[in-house]
This record gives sequence, structure tokens and C-alpha cells, in this order.
Amino acid sequence: MTITDEINVLKEEKNAVILAHYYVNPEIQDIADYIGDSFYLSKVAAGLKEQTIVFCGVSFMGESAKVLNPEKMVLMPDASADCAMAHMVDEDMLKKVRDEYEDLAVVCYINSTASMKALSDVCVTSANAVNIVKALPQKNIFFIPDRNLAHFVAEQVPEKHFVYNEGYCPVHEKISVEEIKKAEKKYPSALILSHPECPKEILEISDYIGSTTGIIKYAGKSENKEFIICTENGVRYKLEQDYPEKKFYFTETEPVCKDMKTITLEKVLHVLETGENEVHVTDTLREGSRKPLERMLELTK
Repeated sequence: MTITDEINVLKEEKNAVILAHYYVNPEIQDIADYIGDSFYLSKVAAGLKEQTIVFCGVSFMGESAKVLNPEKMVLMPDASADCAMAHMVDEDMLKKVRDEYEDLAVVCYINSTASMKALSDVCVTSANAVNIVKALPQKNIFFIPDRNLAHFVAEQVPEKHFVYNEGYCPVHEKISVEEIKKAEKKYPSALILSHPECPKEILEISDYIGSTTGIIKYAGKSENKEFIICTENGVRYKLEQDYPEKKFYFTETEPVCKDMKTITLEKVLHVLETGENEVHVTDTLREGSRKPLERMLELTK
């Protein structure tokens, strides 16, 4: 029996479901029941019938799944898999901005801790941030924690006044304009597709800006056959699976989230066998962080 067979047997025994982000390794995507970006997986997590959720992603994703499914067991294959950007804002900063601005909405990117979600008015993802901010009645927007996504959203919603936090995704931040231009010279007919977590100078030279799912859909609909992808390299697997007739290139220094790559088949099997690395959220924190998550889901119906 292969390790994949063992995982499938245990899934049946434990009434479990496996969720995986596009950034995890291909072999993990192959065993997942649901694969997607943060927005898709948050919607899926809110309506699952299985009693156990194995979340192949980083810590904030597991927290969100637990908040939306308090009665279920949520297991993380690697408890140390985290998101650096999620910790780039704190309560003191948030309180300072709330004291300074009236008519303020704290808009929390889903890539954040449950404690920051609990202090926010609404959560967003890269896929729905523009529409949600447009729908908010408040004039002032404190967007946490990512400055790059915040600036991208602000350009689409000029009627709002944005207050910026200085957080960022280390993976997207390191993507280099010079390396993109080098790839352009090598593949002159390729379109540049970028995630809005990238710095502004990269977005300015991009042909399309969107969430991971948005990038995948755009590549499929486009008549173009070649693309330079400016996001984490785990998305290559889905792109090549769905569109084998097209070519996808990354910068010479490929963007890699090391935390996402810590998840292995052995670790998935281990947590199914043992129930280790269960996500726990206090009642108070769950209640506080549930409201902005549910508001996000309501505003995107």
C-alpha cells in the first residue's frame, strides 16, 4: 500500500477532508479534496460536512477554518508553517489609527492572525478586496497587514482615504523587476501576470494583476500562449495541468514560500493517524474573529 493509499484509507475512517493551497507541493495538491486560494478555501471551510479538516497551508488558514467550524477538528500537517506577513501589524498600531481617524473601517487581509481579525471590521482576500472596500460605508480605510495589496486596492477605490500599514509578503517582495525584464527579453511574446502582493513597480509593468485564482483563469481565457508568472511557484502545477498547450515562466530566482513547502505526504499521514497539531481557538477569540470573516462571506455572496 502506498502512502497515498494509507492517507485515503484514514480519510474514510476519520471522516476527514483535505484542503490545500495552490502554493503547496504538487504531491499534496494531488491528494487534496479541495485546492484553491485563500478566498476559495475559506468559503469551502465554512460549508464542509466532514468532521475532520486537514489544512495543507499555513497557520492563519487553519485558524480561519477552526473559527468558521468550531465543532470540527482542524489539523495542520506542519504546526510550524506560518506566514511572516500575518505578524507585521499589532494591536498598538491598530488602536493608534482608530484613535486618530473617525469614520474608519479596519480591513483585514485574510493573511493575518485570528487576534488581528478579531480587532477588525471585515476580512478580505486578494480576490475580493476591491469590491468589499467599495461596499463599505466608511470613508477611511486602515488596510492591514499588506501595504502592496493596500496600495493596489486604493488605486481602484479612489473615493476612499487609505491609511497604510508597512507589512508585506517576503516572497512577493523579493520578486525583482530586473529579473522580470530579463525573462521578457528571453520570452518577448509572454504576458506578465502578477499577484497584487507584489510591489508597485512590478504591478506597473504587468499585463494582468489578480489573485492566484485570477491568474489561473486569465491564463486560460487569454489567446496568448506564453506567460511570466509573478507569484509563488506552487501555482505552476495547476497552470500546467489545466493548460498543457501553454508555457509558464518564472523569474530566475523563483518565488518560493518555504513554509508552504514544509508540508509533506508523511506529515499529512501522521496527523491523520495521531490527531496531532490540532488547531485550538478560545471562545472569545473565535467569536471576535468570526464576525469579520462572516461579513466577508456575506458581502461576496
